[in-house]
Amino acid sequence: MLAAPNIIEETSKGIQSFTIQDSMLRNREIFLAGEINEESAAEIISQLMYLDGRSSEPVTLYISSPGGSVMSGMAIYDYIGVMQSQVNTVCIGQAASMGAILFLAGEERMILPHSRIMIHDPYLGGSGTQKPLEMQEQLDRLMELRNILAGVIVSRTGMSRKHVLKLTKKDTYFNAGQALREGLATQILEGSQSLCTDGSHKGKGGVSTF
Repeated sequence: MLAAPNIIEETSKGIQSFTIQDSMLRNREIFLAGEINEESAAEIISQLMYLDGRSSEPVTLYISSPGGSVMSGMAIYDYIGVMQSQVNTVCIGQAASMGAILFLAGEERMILPHSRIMIHDPYLGGSGTQKPLEMQEQLDRLMELRNILAGVIVSRTGMSRKHVLKLTKKDTYFNAGQALREGLATQILEGSQSLCTDGSHKGKGGVSTF
């Protein structure tokens, strides 16, 4: 993995070097890229804790993820739910599977014009060497997770539960316009807009709102 480039700035303390991540944190921005697992969840939650402890100003969470662990993802989702600070999310490229659920955690959910969202049911991992009762326990847990995730989508989008369960039977993709119409996204970022740290927008070009 390539090391993140440093930013050189002249401050009151002289010339200082900051990482991209440090610079983003100063602007109350976090970038979740790649697989969601215990390590990435711990990193994201620690950054959310830090920002929430410093101020109640909004936080922007950028997401470009194929998904990953349900439990790790739900840990991030649940923590966002108890924060004092409002969290807004931005889909860059793709927010799939658990990445889509985290995208839905945002109060304002923005998507770039050529990005997409993908939702589906959780799947059973592990080897094929489990005993029948062990497999049944896993299937029961899988159905419980399916209902939890479907409930999140219903509550955040306004879709009916029947419609959500139909969509998640397979990999279902939404382009930006479809995500807006289905209530997954609340805005499409277009034109020469730039995102402000308070979740507002500035610049030329329009904003498609839900």
